[in-house]
Amino acid sequence: MIRIYKKTIILTSFIILIPIFAGLLLWNRLPEQMPVHFSFDGTVDGWGSKPFVVVGLPFVMLALHWFCIACTSIDPKQKNIGRKMIYVVLWIVPVISLFADLICYANALGYGVDVSSAVFFVIGIMFIIVGNYMPKSGQSYTVGYKIPWTLNSEENWNRTHRLAGWLWILGGFLFIVGAVVKWHWIIWAVLPIAVIPVIYSAILYKKGI
Repeated sequence: MIRIYKKTIILTSFIILIPIFAGLLLWNRLPEQMPVHFSFDGTVDGWGSKPFVVVGLPFVMLALHWFCIACTSIDPKQKNIGRKMIYVVLWIVPVISLFADLICYANALGYGVDVSSAVFFVIGIMFIIVGNYMPKSGQSYTVGYKIPWTLNSEENWNRTHRLAGWLWILGGFLFIVGAVVKWHWIIWAVLPIAVIPVIYSAILYKKGI
């Protein structure tokens, strides 16, 4: 995988490190303590030092990015994942990294950013994208609902991920609506999205699928 997607991996790795250059340019304007964590209502409830946010955080995200790449590369069923889902894996951390650093910088510089709405909107977009490609991805140990019943039955995997795809897309639209109307409780929609496909897969297994 690394050889096939080498250019994309180099590009995405560089993108993750872009906030370092932005932070160095803004260094004198940034406070010594910067926000790094926010509650559901957008209130800052976690702080980090300027060097950690500007330099350390991007490298943490880069390590996470390469961990995802490594896990996908050693997956014995990697060929089943699908090219488009591979690109989702390669781009998801860089996008999250840029977004997270932008939020941290904006709040540190005193710009009034509605963090909750911004986060919910981005989560919604990500859910829609993942939900769209999930039914098109075959059995693997890296992407999807990796439970014994789906891994042992291609039919179970396909049915479970068709349902999961629709749920993730629906959840994505709910998050976008939540971002617009400020429904902070919409975060709990993650639970049924995660649990229902597992229950459905178990039911299929009980039926012999």
